[in-house]
Formats: sequence, C-alpha cells, structure tokens
Amino acid sequence: MSDTNSLARSLHDLGLAAWFGGSLMGAIGLNGAAAKITNPRERAKIARQGWKDWAPVNAIAIGAHLAGGAVILGANKSRVVTQSGVKAATTAKTAVTVAAIGATAAAGYFGRQLDREEVNAPVAGATEPSGQTPDAIAKAQQALRPLQWAIPVLTGTILVLSARMGEQQRPSEVSSGILRRVLPD
Repeated sequence: MSDTNSLARSLHDLGLAAWFGGSLMGAIGLNGAAAKITNPRERAKIARQGWKDWAPVNAIAIGAHLAGGAVILGANKSRVVTQSGVKAATTAKTAVTVAAIGATAAAGYFGRQLDREEVNAPVAGATEPSGQTPDAIAKAQQALRPLQWAIPVLTGTILVLSARMGEQQRPSEVSSGILRRVLPD
C-alpha cells in the first residue's frame, strides 16, 4: 500500500484547474464572443448552449476536486490538529470552496431561468441585456453578470490557498508549526 496520495491530489488539482479555467474561459471567451455575434437574437442562445455543454464537465470537475480534497484532508487530519496554521488554512479553503460551489449553483440556476424564457430574445451580450430584452431575461442576465467573475475569483483563491497549504507540508514548516502549537509564546 502506498503512503502517497497522488491520485487524490491529481483529482483535487485537475478538478480545480478545470473549474477555474472553464469559468474564466467562459466569462472571457464564450460570453465575450457571444456579445460580438451580429444578430442580437442569437447572442444569448449561443452563449447558453456553450454553458449547457460545459455544465456536465464542470460538475465532474467539481466532484473530482471535492473527492480528492476529502481524501487529502483525511490523510492530513493529524496535521490539521497539531500543526499551527493548518487548521486556519483548511477552514479558509473550505469556506471559499463552499462559496464557489454556491456561486456555481446560482449561475446554473439563473442559466436555467434563461432556458425557460424566449431563447431568441435580443440581448447586448450573454450577461448584458439590451433595451429590447424582456424583463425576466434581463433580471437573469443581471444576476449572472457578477457570478461570471465571482466563480474564477473564488476558484483562483482556492488555488492560492492550495499553494499555501502545499508550502505548509515542507518539513521545516511542519516541525516549526508543531513546535509553535506545542510551545506557544
């Protein structure tokens, strides 16, 4: 039996990379390209179809990230308790992950609202209504606009926290973190 968590770390990191990268590409690439479509009645339809096609892959990515993270947390539970700073980093990362899941779920909810409305409504862009956009579609778009940026910001924050937590596993960090916990100032 191996003492490494390579599979779990790979699931965790690849899932997070896809979640972050997909959301950033969607906000910049897909939504940006949709706004440049000449026919304003095609813009929302094209963007929405791209997001619908991405949704199952995104769900798998999030699931992989969470599954890998759960295994890593289980393997490091003693460090969370004994090493100074690890519990705070774990708590912060968990909170940001919950927020990212919430933002992703909210984006899915508002995206489904757009599906229920007229898909050929004129819009300025994927998340920008025009003067002729029906109110229900405009409201969903206005809700999606900040979410399209919140998701890559939150998942990018998870990446930064993961990097910090990786640094906490250096032998010098582990030993000094345990000493700080055992021998507080």
